[in-house]
Amino acid sequence: SLNFWTTIHFLRSYYLILSSIPLFPWAFLITAFMLLLTLPILSGTLLLILGDLHSNTLFFDPIFGGDPIFYQHLFWFFGHPEVYILIIPAFGIISIIISGILQLIIFANQSMIFAMSSISLLGGLVWGHHMYTVGLESDTRAYFTGVTILISLPTGTKIFNWLFTYLSNPPLLHLRITSVFLSHLFLLMFTIGGSTGIILGNGAVDLGLHDTYYVVAHFHFVLSLGAIIAIFSGIILNGEKIVATKNLLLSSSCTLS
Repeated sequence: SLNFWTTIHFLRSYYLILSSIPLFPWAFLITAFMLLLTLPILSGTLLLILGDLHSNTLFFDPIFGGDPIFYQHLFWFFGHPEVYILIIPAFGIISIIISGILQLIIFANQSMIFAMSSISLLGGLVWGHHMYTVGLESDTRAYFTGVTILISLPTGTKIFNWLFTYLSNPPLLHLRITSVFLSHLFLLMFTIGGSTGIILGNGAVDLGLHDTYYVVAHFHFVLSLGAIIAIFSGIILNGEKIVATKNLLLSSSCTLS
């Protein structure tokens, strides 16, 4: 993360200002920031657990006054931003695919940067929505509900930006190009997964849906059918450039090898 952060900030071209950097480096810059913020918390939590296991400390042992809920707070402070650490690079990949195929700058490019930055900031403030069932106070649940639903605003902004970029040049919607087809699929899967996330963000609703297949579906629509599709789309796009063919098997095989 420090390597990416230092490279983008200090080793870019003298004439390339931050506002003109493409969305893909911006996605890595934001991801690096989130990793630098959350990984020390995870490392400290692991040290506390090792202390409980091997050094007779009592941080998380309720029998001797420890607090296991404190461990959940520490873990989810890392665990929820980790979801955005996985998906924000996928946003950058989809952006370069759409802008590259259409030969257009993403519609409202600066708002895309603001949206990804807002997601990274808000994503570090909503870890408690994983813990609605552990007995949080009503005021705390109300806070996490409000901030969680607030994330839907920058997320929806990105979807509209991608769609408006497509609609600005509809004759070029070539679904026979594999990377374009997968980027369409990403938009569909991510929209479905994000819509279910808005429902789960409500603390009262989540009490009934917690630990059900609804949560499993939400998570897998966003990551398994979202981030993974974006990664394959990026691999195939670069494979098409490397081997100069749009044959799916040949381009993806050469790139993966």
